[in-house]
Amino acid sequence: MSAATVYDFELRRLDGAPLPLADFRGQVLLIVNVASECGFTPQYEGLQALHERYGARGFSVLGCPCNQFGGQEPGDACAIADFTRGRYAVSFPLSEKIEVNGPEAHPLYVHLREAARGVLGTQAIKWNFTKFLADRAGKVVQRYAPNTPPADIAADIERLLGDAQ
Repeated sequence: MSAATVYDFELRRLDGAPLPLADFRGQVLLIVNVASECGFTPQYEGLQALHERYGARGFSVLGCPCNQFGGQEPGDACAIADFTRGRYAVSFPLSEKIEVNGPEAHPLYVHLREAARGVLGTQAIKWNFTKFLADRAGKVVQRYAPNTPPADIAADIERLLGDAQ
């Protein structure tokens, strides 16, 4: 699967509509497994700020709700949408709830985990708000820990956006 790019995968939006990552071809993407009841949930604010700051230059955040860590995303699609839009004014795309580890892991996350391994070469996602940065070619270039504030990723986003300008 190493020849694949993030653009080769498809998710479904919270409303069930297709969300082909090919629609983001040529953009820098930050893909994040998110949850509404996590200690890191306030990072939605920073993720939205990045999305607004760099969106016009060809950048998008993509949130993937996941309930695998402490049951911290228990709501249905409507509850997730209401929470993220109401509390954090999230305008970046959110997928339907997916799994990121184990036998039912979404193929996108199998690819992400393989393309950018964690500490000591581990593949498993450790917690909510693990972040993956992909360049304009769809290649995963960096993995960030859940406790990495979105603002700390700005310089890497700038570098990738600058590559094509």
